Amino acid sequence: MIVKTEEDINGIKEIGKIIASIRDELVQRTIPGITTKELDDLAGDLFENAGAVSAPKGEYDFPGFTCISVNDEVAHGIPGQRVIQEGDLVNIDVSASKNGYFADTGISFVVGNGEEILTKICDVAKAAFEAGLQKVKPGSKMSRIGKAVHETAKQHGLTVIKNLTGHGVGRSIHEAPDHILNYYDPWDNEILKDGMVIAFEPFISTLEEEVFQKNDGWTYATKKSYVAQIEHTIIVTKDGPIIVTL
Repeated sequence: MIVKTEEDINGIKEIGKIIASIRDELVQRTIPGITTKELDDLAGDLFENAGAVSAPKGEYDFPGFTCISVNDEVAHGIPGQRVIQEGDLVNIDVSASKNGYFADTGISFVVGNGEEILTKICDVAKAAFEAGLQKVKPGSKMSRIGKAVHETAKQHGLTVIKNLTGHGVGRSIHEAPDHILNYYDPWDNEILKDGMVIAFEPFISTLEEEVFQKNDGWTYATKKSYVAQIEHTIIVTKDGPIIVTL
């Protein structure tokens, strides 16, 4: 989407604020002993109270209001009876629409005290996001974002997931541009435009560079790696990026 009016900007900001609030509430409620379904049920209530519609459920008939992934699961984890444990690596991804505007956000975090490597990849994901954010300017090649992400990962002895990407968002949950890579591809010549709305989401991995889809038809996972993600919806402007999901 390219925002063209004050109504567009305000609409994106409103849904961004809603899903950021829900994301933060779920993170706060993620403690040992709670199930992922209990967290998702809470999200459902919060969506209803805010007058928002879950994007994965509304657009794709996903079996949950949110995607909650644990440990080897990287993305699109289905909420269920899984009990959260101390030290788990959890990713909560919240996306929704209101009044025809969509936004998307997610974050990985460690529950309580966990392995040092888990905290490290979460910290590096945030650093990679900040590095990529510096490249979010009208007229800039999108490939510069991926280059910054990958270089940040490598500086810390880590790598990136290459078959999960960011994307355009705004009037639907997935739209043009159809990819924002986490690495540099010289053939990726797409240019960022003023007013473009994107979901930028670095995936930082301890080892593997690709995920596979589990038999449930939704969940993406790794075989022997941990992965951390951070995602925000951003409006690209000549005065600097506007992050609507802080």
